[in-house]
Formats: sequence, structure tokens, C-alpha cells
Amino acid sequence: MDVKFLERIPGTGKRLYQFTAIDDCTRIRVLKIYDRCNQRTAIRFLNEVRKRLPFRILVLQTDNGGEFQSRFHWHAESLDIRHVYIRPASPHLNGKVERSHRIDAQVFYQMIDQNSISDDIYLFNDKLREWEDYNHHHRLHGALQGRTPYERLIEKSRADVSQGS
Repeated sequence: MDVKFLERIPGTGKRLYQFTAIDDCTRIRVLKIYDRCNQRTAIRFLNEVRKRLPFRILVLQTDNGGEFQSRFHWHAESLDIRHVYIRPASPHLNGKVERSHRIDAQVFYQMIDQNSISDDIYLFNDKLREWEDYNHHHRLHGALQGRTPYERLIEKSRADVSQGS
């Protein structure tokens, strides 16, 4: 899990934040824009991630940002999610989410007119959900040998079922 800091909204001085969670195995992501970046927001996002992922979270890795400190940490632990921090100043250890942010910048944020939707956080999140859906069901991933995240999920689910028989 990580946060992408977005450009300031012209004329307002306000900043928006894209919270991102990515599954290590399937590359399924949950994305949401917030107007604050703090522990309370991170806790809300973690609760959202739990609702939207089609599987249980066992371990959660974050950087050492202020939004992921003690209240967030103990909230995750209370949900039976082991929360681990990467080493300070080592963003490469959170490489999958960092790479996904780069794709967002190169594709999603180039396609939309941020100025026209940035003052409406609900519209911004609607557009982000469309991008998330495209990413899960249509965009082929090199790291998944040309499959989509949901194709990978189905493949892994079938493998788990056949091994359990």
C-alpha cells in the first residue's frame, strides 16, 4: 500500500492523494482519491480495500509515512492483518506499487483532464474506478505473462482448488 501525491488543484492550493493497494500475486489494485493524507484516511482506505478485494489480506506492506504509523498499524493488526514496514528510504522495496503509480501517471493521468474533475472528488473517484476496472479486466500485464489481473486470479484460484482435492 502506498500514496501517490497528486498535483495541487489550480486556484485552490489544495492537494489530492491517490491511495493504492496492490496484491503481490495477481496485481489486482484498489485505488481511491482522498483530500487528506493522514492515519484516519489510511484506516478508511484499508477498510475499503478489505471490502473490495475478492480474497483475505494476510500481510500488508507500507513505507514509513506518517499515514501508516501507530493507529493505522494497530488497526491492521486488530483485523488479523500483519503490517510490515519497508526499510526507510527504500521505495524499491515497494516496487510493485511504485511501478503501478508510474503507469497511472503515464496513462490514466494523461488521458483525463484533471483540471475539469479535480474539484469534484466523487467524479475523480468514478473515473479512477473506470481505470481500475480496465486495468483488472482488459489491460495485459507483462509481469503476468500477458494476462490480466483477473485472469491471474482465476488461474491461481483453480490451482488452489485442484491442489486441495
